[in-house]
Amino acid sequence: MIRLINNTVIGNELALVWGDGSECYIQLETLRKHCPCAVCQGEPDAMGYVVKPAVAHTDLSFQLISMQHVGGYALQLKWADGHSSGIYSYELLQSLD
Repeated sequence: MIRLINNTVIGNELALVWGDGSECYIQLETLRKHCPCAVCQGEPDAMGYVVKPAVAHTDLSFQLISMQHVGGYALQLKWADGHSSGIYSYELLQSLD
């Protein structure tokens, strides 16, 4: 099981400290562009076909204003442009490092 010990924004990166003592730093722009929500990544239709929507970003899209833990498995990030539907699993966060 992956445990997140600490998380904070440093400059334009999200710094994460994991239960095994390892650290990772992820650019905020990278995080936002990999938002896993259906608005950003699309969702399958009845036939299983996924159409990825066109997503337009502004400078506010890359400003992280808050984070909330979701259970013991993810972070929900809120961006300055109002977007907050993405739930980033710890596995996804580690893969973006």
